[in-house]
Amino acid sequence: MASRAVDHDAPVHRTTREWFTAAELAELALPGLPGDKRSINRRAQDERWTSRAGTDGNSLVRPRVGRGGGVEFHVTLLPGAARLELARRGITADRPAPELVETDEGGWRWFDAQSGKIKAEAERRLAIVGEVELLEKAGMTRTAAIAAVSSRHERAKTATVWNWLRSLEGVARHHWLPALAPRHRGGGREAEIDGFVWNLFKSDWLRPECPTLSSCYDRTVAAAALRGLSVPSEAAFRRKIKRELDPGVVLLARGGAEKAVRSIPDNRRTLDSTHAMDLVNIDGHQFDVFVARPEGGKPVRPVLIAIQDVFSRKILAWRLDLSENVLATRLAFADLFERYGIPNRCYLDNSRTFASKALTSGAETRYRGKIKEEEPAGLLVSLGIQVRFAQIYHGQSKPIERAFRDMSDRIARHPACAGAYTGNSPVNKPANYGKRAVPWAEFEQIVAQGIADHNARLGRRTETARGRSFDETFAESYAASTIRKAGPEQLRMALLAAEQKRVNRRTGEIDLYGNRYWAPECGRYLGELVTVRFHPDNLHREIHLYGRDGGYLARAEVIQDFGFAEQAGAISAGKRRKNAMRQVRDGLAAERLLSAEAVAELQAPIAEPEIPAASVVRPVRPAMTTRGAAALRQAPIVSSESETRMSNALRLIVGGEK
Repeated sequence: MASRAVDHDAPVHRTTREWFTAAELAELALPGLPGDKRSINRRAQDERWTSRAGTDGNSLVRPRVGRGGGVEFHVTLLPGAARLELARRGITADRPAPELVETDEGGWRWFDAQSGKIKAEAERRLAIVGEVELLEKAGMTRTAAIAAVSSRHERAKTATVWNWLRSLEGVARHHWLPALAPRHRGGGREAEIDGFVWNLFKSDWLRPECPTLSSCYDRTVAAAALRGLSVPSEAAFRRKIKRELDPGVVLLARGGAEKAVRSIPDNRRTLDSTHAMDLVNIDGHQFDVFVARPEGGKPVRPVLIAIQDVFSRKILAWRLDLSENVLATRLAFADLFERYGIPNRCYLDNSRTFASKALTSGAETRYRGKIKEEEPAGLLVSLGIQVRFAQIYHGQSKPIERAFRDMSDRIARHPACAGAYTGNSPVNKPANYGKRAVPWAEFEQIVAQGIADHNARLGRRTETARGRSFDETFAESYAASTIRKAGPEQLRMALLAAEQKRVNRRTGEIDLYGNRYWAPECGRYLGELVTVRFHPDNLHREIHLYGRDGGYLARAEVIQDFGFAEQAGAISAGKRRKNAMRQVRDGLAAERLLSAEAVAELQAPIAEPEIPAASVVRPVRPAMTTRGAAALRQAPIVSSESETRMSNALRLIVGGEK
């Protein structure tokens, strides 16, 4: 459909001319209209101009007054381009106000917010209008073109296509798509809900028990009836929920904080700066399988303590035990140190086992239990492993959780565990629940084979594997990385448990779980606090003493207990004392290089003390008191002549008294 450029800057002259005959329209040669009178009349007949009315209800076609008769057409019946041209020429009073103008960006904003169904319908209509344009350019009249196109499309009747074309009058070509989009209007004003009723309904519906909307609606209706309040339909409440309540608020109220947090995207962590053995994570997993205890008794569900390399996702070390405990964890770390070396960092959760003092005491981010300065450093801290505590049951922080999910299927549901599988919850018990218990040794073999298959399976889609197995990914990076190797001292720290004990102040012995340990070297640390490392599964083996700074001190053997009348005990004690005294004497002999006489001769000679010249010394004589008791009095210092006269006078007095 041809269109002419619109001159918006042309002056507008207000006039009362609104009616035109077909001959006048043909003479004006307006865009969008045929150029002859007969064609204009034919178009008026095809588009049924005579049946159309204005906003006031009056017909837009009226009889012409004057000679010749005929009819006149109102300007609003003309195409938009023709009306714009009439306004530009100043023939009509005002320019038309089309639904969309050249710069109508709001139409596209509205169109962008619509559903895919509305957009698809607009594209279908635009294609049909395009076919009409092509037929018109080929020489067909618009009426014939519309009829031809309508015959090929079921949902495009001639009247419908005419309406589409009228809606495009005065609209720029590049705005046709939003102009053709269907704009369905709602069925009326939304029903109003009383504030008290709405608050009552929300309070009932937004509960963790997740009641149904229908039950909440029924209770709300009953409560509103007691107060004489009207309540709209249940659908109105459903629409108001969707319109006003935030989905996050609904999820938090009805699903809990955990579900609300999971609805928020997690971080995507890359492994570009890591390598094999740079970062490991450890966790425990309880199998859903009944296994017979090694020592007999009621079957248990064993716990797997596993250590995984984060870079490759390979399971490096593991231990199977009756429960999650520190000993099994230490043994798993010992296996890791012995086979592959010492990692740089370790991620674990803040449980009682993994955050125990034996493993993580001294870590900066450890906040469990009382912290004492004299406590020995944990195993991981002592070996320089950076400890980080992750969220429990959080696969993004500990990738080993994903491995445990795989083992729950391939190990717990293995055919060898048939009849012993318990199900992953009390309500998911299999039909053969509790039929048997797998022997412990057999289950250990099943776990070992399952972990080996887990590491060797091809087609892994992790960031570092890229279709390879975990074994291949780990081996490639391990060969090209610098790994700290574990020596005998590190392995001893991992294999032994630790306790803090005070050395006996008199004998130097160590009391540990009812056993006594001693070595001659213990005498150096009498009364001191030391860290005792020992084999928890064999307390009759030797123990190792470490200082508060972590330095190695000594190795002490157990002092065996004997019966009161057993001679072997006395002999053992005698040998212990004899050997200890021999070592002491040998040490003393090695230290005493000079005899006492030689040391005395090497001392400086004793010098005679110098006596200073004495002045007149005042004598001390007994002084008589009135009661006849003698008392020592200090006489004043007098000269020798005065002393002679005083002595004579004293003799006279004494003689006279006699």
